[in-house]
Amino acid sequence: MVSRKQVSTNDFKNGLNVEVDGVPWKVIEFLHVKPGKGSAFVRSKLKNYLTGGVVDKTFRAGEMLALPDLQKREAQFTYSEGDTYIFMDNENYEETRLKRDDEWAAFLKEGLTCSLLFFNGKVLSVEPPSFIDLEVVECPPGVKGNTASGGGQKPATLETGAVVQVPLFIEAGSKIKIDTRTGTYLSKA
Repeated sequence: MVSRKQVSTNDFKNGLNVEVDGVPWKVIEFLHVKPGKGSAFVRSKLKNYLTGGVVDKTFRAGEMLALPDLQKREAQFTYSEGDTYIFMDNENYEETRLKRDDEWAAFLKEGLTCSLLFFNGKVLSVEPPSFIDLEVVECPPGVKGNTASGGGQKPATLETGAVVQVPLFIEAGSKIKIDTRTGTYLSKA
């Protein structure tokens, strides 16, 4: 039997992939708890890659979990047909068709290179680049005096259809940098 890589629950971090009962999970949140009495434990929120469901799970501190055998492949987002998104593998040029998932689809534009995460030959998720430059297509005008401190925000619709909060000085036609992991405005591009 081949020995598999493992990780301790003490080493949890957001975004870590673990395998529990043969199923791949993504750590969304975690908290190390050391009660006054009793042993320490780790309270976590995990997302099931296969079903998309999120569960709260508690582990003993220091418990060892297997790392899932995941493969990452670079693919270019080529186009969408309704709720189906088509990606082309950058190495073998095969097409992969995926149903839209709001977790990753909001910031995709044609020609963007993403990472596809595979488990047992099945695509689990799409990871767009962490930072991306997009054009603002619709944005209400920022009016001076809208805020007491001058640091107000307003909604802006991007070329992909996503809506993000931006500073008042951003206008339609502006290019902005977005953090795709949090969906937040970073700066002008």
